[in-house]
Amino acid sequence: MASQSALPERAGYPAPPDLQVRRDGMAGALASGALPAPEGQATEIVGDIRTIRFGSSDCADTVIVHFHGGGFRLGAPEVCAGYAAKLSSGGNATVYCPAYRLSPEAPFPAALNDAMQVVRRLASRGSRLIVAGDSAGGGLAASLMQLCARDGIPIAGLVLHSPWLDLSVSSASYQNNASADPLFSKNAATEAAQMYLQGHPATDPLASPLLADLTDFPPTFISVGEEEVLLDDARALHGRLVEASQSATLLEVAGMDHVAVTRGSDVPGSPEVLAATLSFLAALD
Repeated sequence: MASQSALPERAGYPAPPDLQVRRDGMAGALASGALPAPEGQATEIVGDIRTIRFGSSDCADTVIVHFHGGGFRLGAPEVCAGYAAKLSSGGNATVYCPAYRLSPEAPFPAALNDAMQVVRRLASRGSRLIVAGDSAGGGLAASLMQLCARDGIPIAGLVLHSPWLDLSVSSASYQNNASADPLFSKNAATEAAQMYLQGHPATDPLASPLLADLTDFPPTFISVGEEEVLLDDARALHGRLVEASQSATLLEVAGMDHVAVTRGSDVPGSPEVLAATLSFLAALD
């Protein structure tokens, strides 16, 4: 097995007041029970990273690690707990959602180091491992494939929902779908990328996995709404995977908002994406 060293980290800076207000609002909503924990939710520390878990921690045949979105600066695993619970029961798998460090306090590559620590620890248990993520968490999941290849960690599949894959924020869909996407925008992406990168080049494939060497990518499922600003990111990765003769499935859903499947079963497009995700996972057997 190749090097397992963590990537060198850098000091960040405190969250600006407007970001802290948004974080406090999310924390308050979680504390008040606005997002009640699904049945079976447990907390487990993996390495030194807090995760929420659905399914047994003992000798699971299949383990899925799902990384939440939030532009690398917001979010918590509890936000996608409902989806993770469905993924666990429908996919007959144990699902972990890690609370990786956020920017700007912990800029790139802190989140990637946290994510890799969780994946490495879970891989050592001998279960079949699948990596997944939504939005920025999808970009984090895709970035991890390069480190897993470096360290000789086998990944059976990759699941990406509305993934943010190119931190240069330069694709045409930011403009073309600006009026149709209420949840993400070029301005929001630019600000989030600056907080996360803090001078690190967006052209680094570990930051923008759309630029990665895809030779060792596992079978990959990608979902995205046709009106999302991240539509081009999803299409571009799918196209590159196909060109590299890798197994890849792209599901584009008309009228679906950003990361609908993680936001609730009543959100348009969510049932369709969940069903397709579970079919993809079943086909990996």
